[in-house]
Amino acid sequence: MREVAVSGVSMTRFGKYMEKGLRELSAEVILGAANDAGIDLKDIQFASVGNSLAGLITGQESVRGQVILKEVGLGGIPVTNVENACATSSTAFFECWMAVASGYCDVALALGVEKLFCGDTARSNAALATCIDVDVEGRMGFSFLGWYAAEARSHMETYGTTQEQMAKVSVKSHKNGSLNPYAQYQKEVSIEEVLSSRPIAWPITLLMCAPIGDGAAAAILTSKDIARRHTSEPITIASSELTSGRILDCRRAESAGALTEMLAKKSYEKSGIGPEDLGVVELHDAFSPAEISIYEDLGLCNRGEGGRLVDEGKTEIGGTIPVNTSGGLAAKGHPVGATGIAMITEIVWQLRGLAGKRQVEPRPKVGLVQNGGGLVAGEYAADAIHILKR
Repeated sequence: MREVAVSGVSMTRFGKYMEKGLRELSAEVILGAANDAGIDLKDIQFASVGNSLAGLITGQESVRGQVILKEVGLGGIPVTNVENACATSSTAFFECWMAVASGYCDVALALGVEKLFCGDTARSNAALATCIDVDVEGRMGFSFLGWYAAEARSHMETYGTTQEQMAKVSVKSHKNGSLNPYAQYQKEVSIEEVLSSRPIAWPITLLMCAPIGDGAAAAILTSKDIARRHTSEPITIASSELTSGRILDCRRAESAGALTEMLAKKSYEKSGIGPEDLGVVELHDAFSPAEISIYEDLGLCNRGEGGRLVDEGKTEIGGTIPVNTSGGLAAKGHPVGATGIAMITEIVWQLRGLAGKRQVEPRPKVGLVQNGGGLVAGEYAADAIHILKR
């Protein structure tokens, strides 16, 4: 397998776009990523288009990628359509990495796009509820919120983690989001505001929840040789890993963290990079308490010490291991199919030194993305980890 570079990235601001559809949102980032990479659209030899929920919301099924790419005049190439819940565009990125790393092509487009604001909140929520096994968990009354709340309570009971520490994660995320012009929410909040916001499911409050939204993100992956034509310091992919959940009994509700921990160890082993080498991390904080557990899953601290990492400020932009400098899902937003590549985009910007007011200093050399998707039998249905370096 040859080295692969992320040569171009682009994303929209996440938010509410009642006047734009998938085509318009996608066109903006496809053209932006191609321009960033210094390539023409005709140079793209393969495309993987990630969208999770448009079929249920708009009725456009089966060929969403081809419909979207037609908007920018891109055709006559292999196109795959990817659905993988919240890990949809990370999966598209993984497909493109495989295509370039294997030598199948030299230039590939990974796209993630989602439009959840459709004027019918019930329809959007019903679509999101399908990211589980509807015949098993669905009939048991299982929900994402309930699962994340149970995980948070378990962490509190086992390790003494507090709701205040979970609130601090949300405060950090919103502070970072206030520095990010692409974030859906750009306003700081206080611990008191987080704790007093509407209770959702103990210990989760409203300001600990990632909002739904609209948005798109794209990445151009190329061989390292092509990347070097446009930059003297290409951002390369040290590791790109994807796994499904294991075959578990959903009634045991084993923590999804075991899956992420397993995948992280595999990623570190393959890349020759360890958690101590990371300079910045974007992880899947669908609900703020989950961030604390994922610190531990990724080996950023020992098991049970995630809360202390927050208290000590180590995951803030000025800390030893900044996490979710973009604002994370909590503040940047979570248009499901676009989330993974948006996380990758933030890491690329950080490694290039282009993150503006939220730039980590000194400029990181290595960054990691962890993106979980769906839930089946008590753990992620899909989990992706990408490690990038300069």
